[in-house]
Amino acid sequence: MTPAARLSAAIEVLDQYLSGTAAEKALTNWARRSRFAGSKDRAAVRDIVFDCLRKRESYSRSAGGLTGRGLVVAHAANVTHGLDDLRAMFTGEGHAPDVLGADEQTRLSLPQQNVYNLPAWLASELEVSVGEDALAIATVLTERAVVYLRVNLSRGSLDTAISSLATDGIVAVPHNLAKTALEVIENPRKVASSVAYTSGLVELQDAASQALCAGLPVAERMLDYCAGGGGKVLAYGDQSGAKLFAHDANPQRLRDLQPRAKRAGLKVQVLTTDACQKAEPFDLVLCDVPCSGSGAWRRSPEGKWSLTRESFEKLLAVQQEILREAAPLVAMNGVLAFATCSLFQSENEDQIAQFCAENNGWHCSFDRRFSPLEGGDGFYIAYLTRDTPT
Repeated sequence: MTPAARLSAAIEVLDQYLSGTAAEKALTNWARRSRFAGSKDRAAVRDIVFDCLRKRESYSRSAGGLTGRGLVVAHAANVTHGLDDLRAMFTGEGHAPDVLGADEQTRLSLPQQNVYNLPAWLASELEVSVGEDALAIATVLTERAVVYLRVNLSRGSLDTAISSLATDGIVAVPHNLAKTALEVIENPRKVASSVAYTSGLVELQDAASQALCAGLPVAERMLDYCAGGGGKVLAYGDQSGAKLFAHDANPQRLRDLQPRAKRAGLKVQVLTTDACQKAEPFDLVLCDVPCSGSGAWRRSPEGKWSLTRESFEKLLAVQQEILREAAPLVAMNGVLAFATCSLFQSENEDQIAQFCAENNGWHCSFDRRFSPLEGGDGFYIAYLTRDTPT
């Protein structure tokens, strides 16, 4: 496919998305209809689509409308050098998009105001939560996410991992957020097939997520109560030597955990909700709760446009419910760790304050935010402990 044909394909995918189809589904539909498209073409079209989702508001303003064509015109203007280059892509010949109209060209020449590329109500949430950093963080969230790897130190050193990745053409360098973190700067799409990955030397994990796990308290028995794919329990286990347990309200989310644990050389016991309640108390219970995902919207930009006030309120209620469920599982001198990949105060500090106010005997002994301005995704972590009897 030519670069111009890729733009046409992205317009088609985005029009389907804007009509109500999930972005991933729209991409899959296009790929099935376009057997001629190679892997590089599919990757390029996906990159265009996701750039348009990250910058949906600013692109729709600059090109004159929230349409597939409007978004792609603005994207192309952002990555080409001037109108002449842009006109060369929009010729209407072959599989290229139609020629640029006079109105489109005029709009592209107008100065652009700073925008958050968020729905207005979420922009307000962000301003309340992070103050003067709001615009800078919103801007970072429009950029393509960095690919980070976690080195399993029980399998080898960072230097060993860097060398192994290099044999497969992948360039990675250490990142300062965590001692286990590598930033992939060349050929990230080769990671999944690399020897370093398939042998368990490295795992895909955001650098801030690694830092969060590295700071968790030492425990003999650790339960990841909302384990999902198990990234955090595996990161904790690689460095702690704790006996590891995992639970998720939806067991299907745990389907990748055991293969990942085997690859990492770790043992993780999966518990049902009933088994958790009957088990011996845990020194550390981590609740990485469902949330808006706002700290990771670079990776999942569709989420910021699909989140509604109603669904957000439901998430807040679920977060409190999970804390109430998990608290009795914590040993008397143990820690209940609450984590989100959210930037919003209402999902973070406010939730901790509410839980402590409604559950006598608990207090927050530590909390920390990880900002996207530090390089990784946005995260929040808080440690809840029981009050010492007087």
